[in-house]
Amino acid sequence: MRNLISLSDLSDDALRALVADSLDHAAGSRAPSLEGRIVGTYFRKTSTRTRTAFTAGALRLGARVIAYGPEDMQLVTGETSRDTGRVLSGMIDALVARTSGSTEELLDFAHQGRMPVINAMSAQEHPTQALADLTTLHERFGHIERLRVLYVGEGNNTATAFALAMSRYRGAHVEFRTPPGYGLPAGYLRAAAGNAARSGATVVERHDMDGLPEGFDAVYTTRWQTTGTSKPDPGWRSVFAPFQVTGALWETSPKAVFLHDLPAHRGEEVTADVLDGSASLAFRQAEHKMHSAMAVLRWCLG
Repeated sequence: MRNLISLSDLSDDALRALVADSLDHAAGSRAPSLEGRIVGTYFRKTSTRTRTAFTAGALRLGARVIAYGPEDMQLVTGETSRDTGRVLSGMIDALVARTSGSTEELLDFAHQGRMPVINAMSAQEHPTQALADLTTLHERFGHIERLRVLYVGEGNNTATAFALAMSRYRGAHVEFRTPPGYGLPAGYLRAAAGNAARSGATVVERHDMDGLPEGFDAVYTTRWQTTGTSKPDPGWRSVFAPFQVTGALWETSPKAVFLHDLPAHRGEEVTADVLDGSASLAFRQAEHKMHSAMAVLRWCLG
């Protein structure tokens, strides 16, 4: 039994195997392989792409799906996450969960040791998004090693997962430009730096948009208001304003592709001409969420 709660759960070989399997699913070369399995999806927060990706992916692989909404389980009446996980493990084969808080609840679900638990986004990390990101980059460039990526915006759960993922690849360079006070958590930066020390990658973070290097292969941003969160500073928009992705970033990186985990707020973190432009892979990236979900389900259910 394998859980996917953090990308730190994966070896380098497992990460690469999941990306390869995602690419195979994108090419349509995998036959259904989860016949007779039952997958539960539990989402306490809104989700268009991730929920649909895991539901459609499980169905395409031949599994059946039980969907739980935020009020459907007796967690709301006081049952513990460990007890809930233990009960579910006797009835379904895997649980895909998006919580409203930390990964601790996911670890409690997984404590039963029988039913795989998949993190469909927690406050700290969005591991399956990073798998879709890597799949998108590999499909476009044929490799991930040595790619140079500029990430602009908040150091949120998408950013932490992306840092943990890209730092595994030899020669990759990820430059995070995050607003002051909204950077990546220190623990995730340390973990990414540890990965980079082993792989020969580089991960750097600055809190301004000055002196950007040239020649990035990809520019990545996410929405400023992460799902299920709010910002304590009422003036946060003025802090974020210099970090909007506009066409000006392509003056020094004319061949760069554009990535966005969606949903996008046009005119906030990105201008419409970039999101809809010829460099944008954002909507193909969204498709790869299903291909990556299929790979994760196959990996966890083995």
